[in-house]
This record gives sequence, structure tokens and C-alpha cells, in this order.
Amino acid sequence: MAKHSSQSRERPDVIAAQKVLAEVWPGTAQASSVTLLKALHVLTRDGGLNLDTRRKLKQVLHLVQLLRPPLDALLAEGGDPVIADLGTGKSYLGFILYDLVVGPASRGSIVGVDVRAELVERSQQLAKECGFDRMSFVAGGISDTVLPEARADMVTALHACDTATDDAIRFALRHKAKVVALIPCCQAEVASLLEGAKPTPIDQLWRHPMHRREFGAHATNVLRALVLEAQGYKVRVTEFTGLEHSLKNELILATRHQQSNPLARRKLDQLVEQLGVRPALLDVMD
Repeated sequence: MAKHSSQSRERPDVIAAQKVLAEVWPGTAQASSVTLLKALHVLTRDGGLNLDTRRKLKQVLHLVQLLRPPLDALLAEGGDPVIADLGTGKSYLGFILYDLVVGPASRGSIVGVDVRAELVERSQQLAKECGFDRMSFVAGGISDTVLPEARADMVTALHACDTATDDAIRFALRHKAKVVALIPCCQAEVASLLEGAKPTPIDQLWRHPMHRREFGAHATNVLRALVLEAQGYKVRVTEFTGLEHSLKNELILATRHQQSNPLARRKLDQLVEQLGVRPALLDVMD
């Protein structure tokens, strides 16, 4: 009887949201989750699913599941891990990561970094409304921001465009991050460098502009993975969602397990020599 009484007091919009989220949300969506998803325009006012953001929600939820094992490992160490979410935009990833993992753990904090002050202000207000008291935001560029004590245990960057992903790698190294999760987007630097590069034995791989764009994007992420490996990270590269949801679906997930890797450094140097170009990110190796 008590159970029925409790259900009857449930907000109608929460009941509606629980039904539409049943296929995508892990577990039963709580009232706080519904409030959050409405603010992010994932849900409509009456608890219906906004079809325009359904794809985004599925992407972020799948990414959260990929990040849970390393984040759970950080929480298991017994401290209060700091998660830095870079180039947050509307902070879909940070908010949902807090709601599903960090909040229930009662430990850890999330710091969102974005150069757009108006988005930072809006996110700060939403965190307050949701009661996410261990979530904060910083207005500033990724390359210019230094967190307190220069510490970030996990660094995430979802679709940071072109060299902003490289800035995220520099940020992670500067803050001695134990875990780095990157989803690159619009990698243009290496393709531009290849266009003006000296002839090499393998330059037919990028002779045509279309191939140069595709090869340049691929080479960029290969170099990024090697840089992280050379810095002592164990790197896994995988799809974080299907191509039907996003063409930018490559996840570089790195976990630090040593200070450096000389073999990976040699492989990196050999590849750079073969390509005949040197992207700016390699300054971290100097």
C-alpha cells in the first residue's frame, strides 16, 4: 500500500520521462535526472523525449559507460578525484557524468572549462539548481587554464575541434592526469602541413585533396596516441558510438602507468620522419 502511495505522489512528468527513457537511461531516471535533462533540452516540459537531442543523449550515455571503469578505479583509490571536462559547451558530458557516477559516489568533483563566458554562467546556474555542489566551471581557454594545485586526475574533451584536442593533451600533461579521454574533431593541421611538404616515398597516400584530408585526420590521431604512449600512457583507440550517430566517433582513451615509454618515442620519431611534417603538438616531447 505504501508503495502505491509513493507512486501516486510521483510527478507526472517524471513518470512520463521514466517511460521514454527506459530504453536508453541506465536504471530508473530519478526526479533530479529529469530536471537536468529538461534543462539540457533532452526532455520536453511534459517529460517527452526531444527527438533532436536523442542522438546526442545516446552518444554521451555510451561514452559515460566507457569512462566508468577508469573513473571507478580512481574513486576506488579512496581520494577525491578531479575530473576536468574541457571545451564543455553545454556540458552534456559533465552533467550526466556527475548525475550518474560522481554524485552517487559522494566523492570527487567535476570542473568544466570553456572559453564562452555565457555558457559557463548558464552551466554554473544549472549545477546550482540541480544541487551538484561538487561541480564548477571556469571561463577560459584550454591552453591558458590551470586548475588549483595544477591537478586533474581525469581529463575529457568531447569533440574539441582541430588543435583544441592537442591543447587538451597539453592540459592533461600539465595537470599530471592519470586518465585522458579524447574524441577528436575536424583535424586539419596535418593535412595542411602535408600539402606543402617535401616529396617522400609515401606521398602518394595524400596526393589528392580528399585523400589528404582523410589521411591527415588519421595521421593526426595516430600521432596523438603515440605522444601519449611516449609519455607513459597505455592507449586504447576505439569507436565510442556508431557512425549512424556521428562521423566523429573515435575515442582515444589513455591511462598512465609509467613515466615514459622509450619504444613509443622511437616509433613516434620514425613516423614523423617518414611523413616529413611536424605538427605543433610534438612540442610536448621537447
